[in-house]
Amino acid sequence: MPLEVTARIVSELASRGYNAEREAVTKLAAVADPGAALERVVEDLPEDTLVVRTEHVEAALSNGDDLATGSVQPGGGQAGVDADATSSAGTTDDASPPSTSTGADPVEAGGSAARSPVETKGSTAGSGRSTDPDLRSLEIANDMTGASTGTGEYEDFVAVFRDRLERLGAKLRGRVNHRPATAIQDMPGGEEVAMVGLVNDVRSTASGHWLVELEDATGTFPWLVMKDREYADLVEELLCDEVLAMEGTLSGDSGIAFVDSMFFPDVPRTHEPSTADRHVQAALISDVHVGSQEFMHDAWNRFTDWLHTPEAQHVEYLLIAGDMVEGVGVYPNQDEELDVVDIYDQYEVFSEYLKGVPGNIEIVMIPGNHDAVRLAEPQPGFDEELRELMSAHDARIVSNPSMVTLEGVSVLMYHGVSLDEVIAELPEEKASYDEPHKAMYQLLKKRHVAPQFGGHTRLAPEEKDYLVIDEVPDIFHTGHVHKLGFGKYHNVLAMNSGCWQAQTDFQKSVNIDPDSGYAPIVDLDTLDVTVQKFS
Repeated sequence: MPLEVTARIVSELASRGYNAEREAVTKLAAVADPGAALERVVEDLPEDTLVVRTEHVEAALSNGDDLATGSVQPGGGQAGVDADATSSAGTTDDASPPSTSTGADPVEAGGSAARSPVETKGSTAGSGRSTDPDLRSLEIANDMTGASTGTGEYEDFVAVFRDRLERLGAKLRGRVNHRPATAIQDMPGGEEVAMVGLVNDVRSTASGHWLVELEDATGTFPWLVMKDREYADLVEELLCDEVLAMEGTLSGDSGIAFVDSMFFPDVPRTHEPSTADRHVQAALISDVHVGSQEFMHDAWNRFTDWLHTPEAQHVEYLLIAGDMVEGVGVYPNQDEELDVVDIYDQYEVFSEYLKGVPGNIEIVMIPGNHDAVRLAEPQPGFDEELRELMSAHDARIVSNPSMVTLEGVSVLMYHGVSLDEVIAELPEEKASYDEPHKAMYQLLKKRHVAPQFGGHTRLAPEEKDYLVIDEVPDIFHTGHVHKLGFGKYHNVLAMNSGCWQAQTDFQKSVNIDPDSGYAPIVDLDTLDVTVQKFS
């Protein structure tokens, strides 16, 4: 059936407060009079229904053959769904790559997989996405919602950094013969030494060498990186407060160590990602920004309409990496760019748009810096009042960051505020807004989503450092920077998924040219990526 018919059905149901399964919409669109059938379905729905399911439609259709023949004309025919009608919702354009794409193999590079419409691998017009709970699995780890313990006292910050050093240090101590800072200070000159610590300071010397000060639980010790050594360029990648290990030789007076080797916690090069046992897909998006005058509602509607088509039948998961709404007071003069000025109204409008997503797609959401949660990371998931506003789709709302496992494939979801800091601190060839996935590679290398404290990224001290990347994910999904970019780092798929907001005046003032209206689709059985463009 034409896409515009399903689009009108979805829109009409959403306007009445209902979400709908894809197969339910397909069945409605297939009858001779979809409008009459929709009216009958709505009439027969139980009072507390939020999602129109396939069995609701089947029950309504079984009440009489008149719906299939189109002879019934219910009072008023308010649904207005006509099989011959046309709609402004168009078909999906082929996804063209942003100008930054190299088109190369994405493994440890900035290239992309084929950016073309998603191949549905033998889908047929009559088939629908699976609703068998035995085929699906979705697990959440590292969600700290409701578990915040930090009080903001000095001791809390000491505790979280000790936890970071202990956990990331454990990944390094097997690679070097680690000694505490105080023990190194007491060793005789000329000895070979090694230390695991937090980067306390990085500065250049008058001769162009680099002095890196490492700190552990016992104290600090300076390490000199000679400018002509092969690993000297790694110093440009260092951020304060990240954990690493250094090996070298003590000077004659034992006051400094000359660096011979440098080690990061890193993702092992031998990492083999897990994959799903069947062909199933996940859509990875972020930065919807409902409430902004620049929210691309037409592109969003084309996206949700597409999810109801046979082409999208294998998309069974939708992961949204933060900034569902535009928020209030996030940047100077933001009120001048708002279409919806009340934060709760913004979430109500977002909830209405979310109803366009098929009801049997599993949704996971984390907050971002524009959402109504604390700015300090980790950010807990939304409170009960906001969750109630989005209850029609029963989305999983978890903290930023969280690890989500879909049928054995682990996805680290992080909104991505720290990417600003990584891009600002590192050379352009190693991290840039045009290739955001390269900045994500740095976070994977450091095994921490926000290593530097005291800059743009706010840190909330908790009993443990929730921002450490303990387990290597199969997919690392971020947003925030409004740029589309993806590639693989040591076989981990890094994906920054663009946004659904056109360029704002504020973005123009800071030279942000967003990649808007893209929906990256990941095959969970192969980790291949295709991108649908709806703008």
